[in-house]
Amino acid sequence: MPSAAGASGPHARRGLRTLLLVVVSVIALAAGLACTTPAPAERSFRGPAESSTTHPFTKASKLRRASVWAVGDGADGGTAAHTVVRRIARNRVDRFLYLGDVYERGTFSEFMRRYHTVYGRFARKTTPTPGNHEWPRHAGGYDRYWKRITGRRPPHYYSFSLAGWQILSLNSEQAHDEGSPQVQWLKSQVSTPGTCRLAFWHSPRYSAGRIHRDRPDLAPLWDALRGRATLVVNGHDHNMQRLRPIDGITELISGAGGHRHYPLRRDARLAFSDDRHYGAVRLTLTPGRAGFAFITSDGRKLDSGSVSCTR
Repeated sequence: MPSAAGASGPHARRGLRTLLLVVVSVIALAAGLACTTPAPAERSFRGPAESSTTHPFTKASKLRRASVWAVGDGADGGTAAHTVVRRIARNRVDRFLYLGDVYERGTFSEFMRRYHTVYGRFARKTTPTPGNHEWPRHAGGYDRYWKRITGRRPPHYYSFSLAGWQILSLNSEQAHDEGSPQVQWLKSQVSTPGTCRLAFWHSPRYSAGRIHRDRPDLAPLWDALRGRATLVVNGHDHNMQRLRPIDGITELISGAGGHRHYPLRRDARLAFSDDRHYGAVRLTLTPGRAGFAFITSDGRKLDSGSVSCTR
């Protein structure tokens, strides 16, 4: 039997040194991981940059021709909204842009009762932007609903490609001043030449509405798109408008989704306007060109045309 003194001999000391080396290595490895792995809060929504290749909203499409429908201000669960959606559903829908506003407060319950029951049939094809009604409570309503649909917490602004176009979902309800993360991100997204870009958000930069008029505070978004985009699509004003090109950009307002109408005023910038019908705008995207048509819930085409872009 070894003596007590033998237990603290050379072999024991070598074993102790080995154990100490293992412990130190484990501590160093853990410290390295802590420094290189971001905390969960950092990974969830600083904007879209970290979601550009990971969220279903940002998934690129290989389609060379796409039928895109866009409308907002209809998620009140009412009859008019249902008729607009039935009209859209009679057509090809490759992508559906919901332009914001789930009434009245955008709670999760309202998303389920007033949005999902109307627009739920397009849920897997939808790329949304938040409106002023749901944004103040977006964490419990907008974010929770879209996480339920996609399995991922939604980015609040993001980009994807479709039919030769870059589509930019921006956020008029989040900080959009010149120095904001959103505007800095947008500038990086449009830094390469070309105008085959379509941007959409809720509140329009320009509007001939009597209730909602121009929004000068949104100039940083518009200015970043100048010379880099051809189309901007908005909601918020409960009517349909097409403005003559401003800074080379054609703005379409499609807010006649069903939640009562807002009146329009005379405005020389208008190429088309309607505040009597409910309906949506249909966009047909192909490389270098976008067709558009305002379609009423009973199937009438009120206005149509096309724009071209450079690649």
